[in-house]
Amino acid sequence: MDLVDRWVALAGPHTRHIGAELDERYGEPHRRYHTREHLAAVLDLVDELAGHAAEPDLVRLAAWFHDAVYDPERADNEERSARLAARMLADTDLGRQDVDQVVRLVELTTTHAPDEDDADGQVLCDADLAILGAEPGRYAAYAAAVREEYAFVPDELFMAGRAEVLNGLLALPRLFHTPAAHDRFEERARANIRTELMLLSA
Repeated sequence: MDLVDRWVALAGPHTRHIGAELDERYGEPHRRYHTREHLAAVLDLVDELAGHAAEPDLVRLAAWFHDAVYDPERADNEERSARLAARMLADTDLGRQDVDQVVRLVELTTTHAPDEDDADGQVLCDADLAILGAEPGRYAAYAAAVREEYAFVPDELFMAGRAEVLNGLLALPRLFHTPAAHDRFEERARANIRTELMLLSA
């Protein structure tokens, strides 16, 4: 099933135009990691973790929008993605409360720090960060793709900024919040991050 068909299965045929626009956004040429492949991987993991969610379809909608706006030269992509979700979902039959929940979930991907009682936020954040716990070769490809997205940043500045992000992740008490994702990804993710930090400082 291609991505647009996957959107239609979730949101209905009358919203196909929204799925088509989102699909185009994830196909933008400046993207190297935040691509259709990343979106599909996040959606797949949301499906796997859906049993933990209170409203799995709202988590799926948030996954579609979480990187819908992506400009590596700006720091407000999550906020702009959330605004896009609010605007586009207002044209559907989704209730206001559900739209607000999708918007909240998209905004949560700024920090990836859901509350202990936020099951939906935990599922989305775990699905988004799962690449951190990938096998080392795939993690290395992810790190290289992120560097390509920031090709406009000089090496020294990129390395400092990337190290700050990675150290911030390591400082979190938990990278993954759902039991399934924590068991599957936490240990390898921390090893991958420590390896990348070592390579950055080499």
